[in-house]
Amino acid sequence: MKKYFYSMACLLGGLFAFLVLPAQSGFHLMHTYHIASPGGWDYIAAGPGNGRIYVSHGTQVNILNAATGDSVGVIPNTTGVHGIAFDPAMNTGYTSNGRLNSVTVFDLRDNHVITTIPTGENPDAIMYDPFTKRIITCNGRSQDLSVIDPATAKVVATIPVGGKPETAVSDEKGRLFVNLEDKSSIAVVNLAAGKVETTWSLSPSEGPTGLAIDRKTMRLFAGCDKTLVVIDATQGTVTDRVTIGDGCDGVGFDEQTHLVFASCGEGVLSVVREDAHGKCTLVENAPSKRGARTLAVDPATHQVYLPTADFEQTTQPGERRPRMIPGTFQVLVMGR
Repeated sequence: MKKYFYSMACLLGGLFAFLVLPAQSGFHLMHTYHIASPGGWDYIAAGPGNGRIYVSHGTQVNILNAATGDSVGVIPNTTGVHGIAFDPAMNTGYTSNGRLNSVTVFDLRDNHVITTIPTGENPDAIMYDPFTKRIITCNGRSQDLSVIDPATAKVVATIPVGGKPETAVSDEKGRLFVNLEDKSSIAVVNLAAGKVETTWSLSPSEGPTGLAIDRKTMRLFAGCDKTLVVIDATQGTVTDRVTIGDGCDGVGFDEQTHLVFASCGEGVLSVVREDAHGKCTLVENAPSKRGARTLAVDPATHQVYLPTADFEQTTQPGERRPRMIPGTFQVLVMGR
């Protein structure tokens, strides 16, 4: 009898421990793709169903085979490149060149450069909106958006947003949501009217950078300082604030797994689960690597790609962060 009660106690104790322990996402480092060329980086993008990843890197964009990490091409002369976007119907890709105040247009089939388009000042994030069939850049210095018609390769509208636009996402119904990093808010842009309709505060959260959207639950996910802010995209109300890692500069959403990812420069990938009602819960801060602050989620493989490098152990006088060790640029592949 004592043995029976002891066994039951162990069983119940194990079950209790299972229930109270935090769930694990299963995400871990699967591969590291090394890129030897010099320079800093910003965004990374998964190609439109072509099995490639596009990595901003100094004065060029490196194109890698997503499965092997092998180099399959380079888009040159994109000094200060930030982001990459795609128009699958036109078979074209676009890079936002921050120091050149321009967008480079290239052919997705053979990677050759087609043309360059002047934009506002310091184009940062770039995206394709399937509703208007336009390419849109977030211009940090001129605090506006450049709206590009892919058919003519020209800017057809410039939309002031009243702050520094960091990232934008579309509801694919004519509205654009734009993180204003210096205002700690989100601007709601009516693309047909070409103007900001309203602005939603994220206070007390600050410094929104990465932004993603779930178009089914109409939830926005804004990566702020150590916080993922969840916003009802129909009303602008904050529905959740989830604590994440430090140094977030990228947020992605996988609509099939209902997982939100925040890449945090301290060296973690914060994995957040969204339920059917839009409620969000932190699942895990999966170890990544220091400096891995931006990301791309591949909807086909459900893997996450994060660019980073190795760094010196200490900072130099007057520097805020350690220097990158030359020749150590890399892309982390995380999955489960």
